[in-house]
Amino acid sequence: MLTDAVIRRLKCREKPYKVADMYGLYLLMHPKGARYWRFDYRHAGKRGTLALGVYPEVSLKEAREKRANAGKMLDKGLNPSAYKKLTSGIASLEGGDSFKAVADEWLAKIEAEGRAAATMEKLRWLLSFAEPLIGTCPIGKLTAPEFLTVLRTVEVRGRYETARRLRSTFSSVLRYAIATGRAKRDVTVDLRGALIAPKVTHRAAIIEPTKVGALLRAIEGYEGQPAVEYALKIAPHVFVRPGELRNAEWDEFDAEEAVWTIPASKMKMGREHKVPLSKQVLDLLERLYAVTGNSRYLFPSVRSNDRPISENTVNAALRRLGYDKTEMTGHGFRALASTLLNESRKWHPDAIERQLAHIENNDVRRAYLRGAHWPERVRMMQYWSDYLDQLRAKGNAARGKFGRERFGQAAERPMFGRREAL
Repeated sequence: MLTDAVIRRLKCREKPYKVADMYGLYLLMHPKGARYWRFDYRHAGKRGTLALGVYPEVSLKEAREKRANAGKMLDKGLNPSAYKKLTSGIASLEGGDSFKAVADEWLAKIEAEGRAAATMEKLRWLLSFAEPLIGTCPIGKLTAPEFLTVLRTVEVRGRYETARRLRSTFSSVLRYAIATGRAKRDVTVDLRGALIAPKVTHRAAIIEPTKVGALLRAIEGYEGQPAVEYALKIAPHVFVRPGELRNAEWDEFDAEEAVWTIPASKMKMGREHKVPLSKQVLDLLERLYAVTGNSRYLFPSVRSNDRPISENTVNAALRRLGYDKTEMTGHGFRALASTLLNESRKWHPDAIERQLAHIENNDVRRAYLRGAHWPERVRMMQYWSDYLDQLRAKGNAARGKFGRERFGQAAERPMFGRREAL
């Protein structure tokens, strides 16, 4: 642990070096004598470093206070570095009132609040449509027709749903501008009814039990890259979103507790999600570990162990098996599970929704559901894997007629992934 006396006695060296204090706080000694406060931390499974100032302008006491404040942010699930960028990036209201400046601040704000990386990427892509036309315009002076002009450039490409989402994003940016004193009202409310209504299209999914059995048998016969083979085999059992599956990392899995913990940064709604692992999934993971255990990812790309398979890989594999996009998609495994689990009437609908990582709109119910139904979800996931085994073996099980439960049986746990307690 550092003291002012110890800091004053520190000598310069040819190369920078660290002198630790406590709880991740340290001094980075520069060869020319400068002393920089730094704080190392982990957020959403990734390492981060926060600059806290230069000694003695920032005293030891002040550095510890800053570290403590950063620790409180981490306890709340917030990234302290992202918050620092947010607060330092906001200029005076007079100097930062363009649409782009306000949009960038709003993006930094929601990123600091823990919004998923995939969501941030999509929002930046949406807002990129606006930058060429209204990016430099003062946000408070923009009119509804000017926003509509941007939206029309999206509609003419046939992207009606994209235009609808962009209008909603414009509204969020304008509400932030109102809160920070740079706009007086959300003019996009005047655009309701002005956009072409997109046709609702449902993702293709097989939900007939006999056809599900045929699909599972087809997957068993898949001949291709091992990572893709196991992605196809595991997907029906865990029914997570395709992006959550392909980005799965070994250190997210606890074989002893039989649970996969997906960090908030990878989830669509920015909340950590737990997936109970059935005996069948554990067996598949153990076999997969022997193939891809040298990569951080369960399903690494054939080109590089440092990248996961692409977002279209599972869909392409389904096409190879003879299922076109009107029959089955990677996302369709969620609809398959949701439909058959609900039709079985054996499980509480809230338990199914929670396992699908759907977010309850009511704040009180959402707080309740966060910890509810876990024992039921554990049983349900084992039951579901058993049912899939039956469908694969017979292909003619009656809809909703699930077989004998196996979740009470003892089984040895495979050894992979992390070991810490939940």
